[in-house]
Amino acid sequence: MATERSPITVLIASKTAMVGELISGALNRHSHFRVLASVTTAPEMLRAVRSVPLLDVCLISATLADGPLSGFAALRQVRECAPDVKTILLLDIPEPNLVFDAFRAGVKGVFCPSRSAFKALCRCVDRVHAGQIWAESNELAYVLEMFAKIAPMRVVDAGGARLLTKREEDVVRLLGDGLQNREIAQELKLSEHTVKNYLFHIFDKLGVSSRVELVLFAVSSSNRLPVARVESDEDRVAICAGRDGRSLNGNDAA
Repeated sequence: MATERSPITVLIASKTAMVGELISGALNRHSHFRVLASVTTAPEMLRAVRSVPLLDVCLISATLADGPLSGFAALRQVRECAPDVKTILLLDIPEPNLVFDAFRAGVKGVFCPSRSAFKALCRCVDRVHAGQIWAESNELAYVLEMFAKIAPMRVVDAGGARLLTKREEDVVRLLGDGLQNREIAQELKLSEHTVKNYLFHIFDKLGVSSRVELVLFAVSSSNRLPVARVESDEDRVAICAGRDGRSLNGNDAA
């Protein structure tokens, strides 16, 4: 007999008490979630994070009652004082720069309530709690592009040791630049067949199964951005929930 699943505990930090009450009431109507507190300022949020036991997920609005974009400073403080608590940033408008800054600050998901139904927020909280990333595919594409510009695509383990050979790293780097197999082969003066073999070996070494996962693994390895396996869900995928999922998932096979 299966054991009953414990509810996901949530803390809400929003700009106004009314917004917090609306989100709190909606989540609490589902037995799968339990809102432990709803606050409007960064100091209140930090006190709640420190005092609330067994907190799983923190929903933080980009702008709190403290002022414009005060949620960014708040989520960094949450990461420092409670690194096991997963954070989701709520954005009124998903501007690419804000999405990038959010992931650099350590969020596990970015959600725009004005553009998605409440059901999607439930899935966002559930997926983030499970260790996955939540963002629209075009936002994730921008994040990957920006990370690729500021950090080398090196695949290392927790101790910093390289997991791939120099040639395999070259393949991953070019893949991260958006090159297809033929272009990678031309760049490295190899045959397409050899490039495919490299990719299959890399997939096997890292335990990934698609090109998207491979790029995310490399970004994660260089920048400690948490990743998860791609999982289709109508017009969303678990790792990049968006309306344009195919833009990143095309040519997934080696």
